[in-house]
Amino acid sequence: MEITDLTPAERRVWRAFPLDESVDFREGADDAPESGGSWGPERTIRAEVLRALLLDGPTRDGEVAGLKLTGARITGELRLKYGAVEHAVRLRSCHFERTPQLYGARLRVLVLSRSVLPGLTAGALHTEGVLRMTECRTTGPVRLAGAQIAGGLFLDGARLGTPDTRCEEPLLQLNHAVVGADVQARRLVAHGQLRLNEATVAGQVNLDDSALHAPGGIALHAENLSVGNDLHAMRLRAQGHVNLSGARMPRHLNLAYARLSHPGGQALRASSCVIGELWFREAAPVEGDVNLRRSQIDLLHIRPEVWPDRVKIDGLSYRSLAPHLPAEERLPLLEREVEGYLPASYEQLTTAYRAAGDEAAARTVQLAKLRRHRSTLPRYARVWGHLQDVTVGYGFRPLRAAGWLSALLLTGAVAFALHHPRPLKSGEAPDFNPVFYTLDLLLPIIGFGQESAFAPQGAYQWLSYLLIVTGWILATTTAAGISRSLSRQ
Repeated sequence: MEITDLTPAERRVWRAFPLDESVDFREGADDAPESGGSWGPERTIRAEVLRALLLDGPTRDGEVAGLKLTGARITGELRLKYGAVEHAVRLRSCHFERTPQLYGARLRVLVLSRSVLPGLTAGALHTEGVLRMTECRTTGPVRLAGAQIAGGLFLDGARLGTPDTRCEEPLLQLNHAVVGADVQARRLVAHGQLRLNEATVAGQVNLDDSALHAPGGIALHAENLSVGNDLHAMRLRAQGHVNLSGARMPRHLNLAYARLSHPGGQALRASSCVIGELWFREAAPVEGDVNLRRSQIDLLHIRPEVWPDRVKIDGLSYRSLAPHLPAEERLPLLEREVEGYLPASYEQLTTAYRAAGDEAAARTVQLAKLRRHRSTLPRYARVWGHLQDVTVGYGFRPLRAAGWLSALLLTGAVAFALHHPRPLKSGEAPDFNPVFYTLDLLLPIIGFGQESAFAPQGAYQWLSYLLIVTGWILATTTAAGISRSLSRQ
């Protein structure tokens, strides 16, 4: 392309390129690229001119060429498909009439900050540095599937899609991409799906203060996402399904102050994940189901009121819970499991309390587990469970047996002190002692010689039968509780 074929505006860009000089067409700091469609020829650049510059533009010895353009209206289609560009490409606050085609291109650096685009097609893109789309505005999808970005990807303050237009494909397609540093997308607003399936990010993913609007659909699809450090999503507002199944985050998944909403569906699916710490600190109650099946988490920080009415936690393992709360506040969660009674969930909560040194809370969880198990048994099989619960709390409340024994001992001693039973052999029987006679009836093993020497009659005989039966029940349930306690240890 000859310089004589260029417009005055294009000549400015052509002359600045060999020296990597900036060309700024803006008329003021508040010159918004959203109105770029009305910009005249004095700030209009044809995409074919930019293509010619980038692929075969003029250079000067001793200078590093580069495209540095601000506030331009770019007409036509910028086609760099499979092209190799040896220069930095910086197109800030520009208005693109058509979607740039960069599939398979190799670039040093690509900067599109504050620009307005119909979309971006850059699957399999390779950059040696960053891809910066800070505060970009796109009405269509940003296609970066399979991209290899050696530096970071910056989407801070970007706006993807529009509220009144539903895109048929994900607005951000970063699936199978590899990012050598961070993905920074703070204050991102997307009116559609973000897709990060199988993506690998060496640093962190930051979605702090972002808003994902996909009511009734998928807001974030990030199955098998691999993050080197953290996924920050503080104050995230997500309308739609958030899918992190199979994700790997060695440090934090931070959903503090977040608001997840997908009524009638799964608001959060983080099954089969490996996460260092999962934070829901001060988060709003989740609207929709939560699925954490088979995930491994070192620290789970969540208050009971954040959990929804339906959860899936089969196989969930965690080392510790925060904040530390009484077991009575944590137990209702286990009753919200969709699959019903899961013994392993009670064992996991018990383990967490024991790791925190709260043995009393651990016993409370174990008692709740046995009571829940009892409710799953046939009606006739629940009787023995009820007896163990009432008498010794399944071995976790041993003082109950002492209480029952004291009450029965007092009842029997008073009754038989008021009405002595007759001796079986007059003149050979020992002196009657109502306390030890009652103990003889209650304790099935120890004998004081009182029971065999005296025989009550009438109602007192029935009282003796009641004491004998109750003694056997207390002894048996206590033995079962002790056995269960020893087997746990």
